[in-house]
Amino acid sequence: MNPNLSKLQPYPFEKLRRLFEGVTPPAHLAPVRMSIGEPQHATPAFIKEALSAGLGGLANYPTTQGSDSLRQTIAAWIGRRYQVPAPDPATQVLPVTGSREALFALAQCVVDGSRPGALVLCPNPFYQIYEGAAYLAGATPVFVNQEAQRGFACDYGSIPAATWARVQLVYVCSPGNPTGNVMTLDQWRELFELSDRYGFTIAADECYSELYFDENAPPLGALQAAHRLGRADYRRLIAISSLSKRSNVPGMRSGFVAGDAAILKQFLLYRTYHGCAMNPAVQAASQAAWSDEAHVADNRRLYRDKFAQVTPIVAAHLETARPEAGFYLWASVAGLAPIADDEFARRLYAEYNVSVLPGRYLSREAGGSNPGAGYVRIALVAPLAECLDAAQRIATLCRNL
Repeated sequence: MNPNLSKLQPYPFEKLRRLFEGVTPPAHLAPVRMSIGEPQHATPAFIKEALSAGLGGLANYPTTQGSDSLRQTIAAWIGRRYQVPAPDPATQVLPVTGSREALFALAQCVVDGSRPGALVLCPNPFYQIYEGAAYLAGATPVFVNQEAQRGFACDYGSIPAATWARVQLVYVCSPGNPTGNVMTLDQWRELFELSDRYGFTIAADECYSELYFDENAPPLGALQAAHRLGRADYRRLIAISSLSKRSNVPGMRSGFVAGDAAILKQFLLYRTYHGCAMNPAVQAASQAAWSDEAHVADNRRLYRDKFAQVTPIVAAHLETARPEAGFYLWASVAGLAPIADDEFARRLYAEYNVSVLPGRYLSREAGGSNPGAGYVRIALVAPLAECLDAAQRIATLCRNL
């Protein structure tokens, strides 16, 4: 067996299952699941119709590179969304079977695990795929804390030069999971300069990029930042996006990677052997989804309404605020009577049948602290009425504490 498998920690939701073992929540309260970031809004009918209409493609093996028309559609969307020239659909865009698959596979492609001391830099808290991808690529993850006093931005200046010299891949999540922070142009400039100095690849996880609150101010994207800073070749940069949150199709497993053509050439080679070509029917539905913005604006409106009504209820008892983007409230329980985030989550489930995710499950000890400890992640994915009901239950628990 691969010895690196022993380095993998249980997934956060397995930890949550263990935390809730032996607990029977009150049956008279309907369960509200706010622990997992699974969109619960309805999948648009036109996407399902396109999926059904594309079923004839099941008679053919799909190519790893995907159809020309899908890549062209994605390239055109990138150009519109980020106000950049559309990337070359033949060399700078690849469809992928969801962002998770791409985030994991990219590390296997770009990390040279045979080099002693290879490192992969991750934000902390973070999406656990980053850590697992690093270990299974033969590297060691190193974490840069995201803390409230810095607006949950990564403090890249705190990383010693000797560490940067061993970093081969940096994962970026903007908008962030779970904090919802968005990288600024100056922060991108700093990271690009470090990449030029030390030669590492940047993997920009942008699966929450379309969940924002001001229709006139979408979050800055990695490719957009690179273009503004004179890096139109997107050197050493790969952006990863997904339809799951944008279009409410998490089960479709559809997204894309775009950026540095030289990296994508090698990534295509890797994927050809990896066997992860996208289902032709899913390609047809994906093309329809990337071509329409009306349903995405409607989706944002639903989240905007939930945050407007739920945030004040929770913020009256826990330190939190509406994020810059995304669908999570990152709420501190530190102001309550001494109680850890996992114990808060257990009591909320045991007494009020609401599940949230302890922040410590999304982070690691680094620099003498765990930046997720003392927080809970609350996913506002359920319908508005359920979210409001859950918020009132959270408020009641806080008052009792």
